[in-house]
Parts: sequence; C-alpha cells; structure tokens
Amino acid sequence: MSIASKMLIFVLVILLVLPIGGILLQRFLSRRKSRWPGLALPFMTFVYAFLMVYQKCTRDLGDLNIVAVFSAWLVLNIPTVVLLAIYWAIREKRRIQEQLDKMNIDDL
Repeated sequence: MSIASKMLIFVLVILLVLPIGGILLQRFLSRRKSRWPGLALPFMTFVYAFLMVYQKCTRDLGDLNIVAVFSAWLVLNIPTVVLLAIYWAIREKRRIQEQLDKMNIDDL
C-alpha cells in the first residue's frame, strides 16, 4: 500500500470519527440537568458559520453576491440545525419524563 492511500484512509477515518464524536458529545451535554451545556455546540457552530461568512464578505467587497453569501451561510449552518434537533428531541423526552414523574408523585 502506498503512502498516499494510507493517508487517504486516515483522513476518511478522521472525517467519520469527528461528526460521530460531536453527535455523541451533543447527546451527553443535552442530557444534563441544566439546559446551557447542550446549547454550547450549536452556539459554536453558529458562530463559526457567521465568522466564515463575515470573512468572505470583508475579503471580497468588490464582487459581493448576496445569494452566494446567504447560501454559504445556510450550508455552514447545517451542523447547527442537526445539533439543535438533537438537543430539542432529548430535552422534550426529558420534559415528558419529568411530567410523568410529577404525576406519579401526585398519585401517591
């Protein structure tokens, strides 16, 4: 096996491990009692998308295309939407479970 193919395999493994690790970390943080840790990763990805679009806008002032900037911002915010969906799903399950616990305590 050549060095280039080993490097390609290494890069592909990294590209698979990072998103899976991020999703697992988001699930862990969303299950905390406080709601703020679960919002940390979506906030970070949102700020990253904003900074990338801001950098592009400040560098290319002459040929600024609003449609291209907006579409880039939407594409860069896909991880934010995914992380927020995970957060809301887990928090909704937690809210329902807390309501059931309160109801069971009231029944006693």
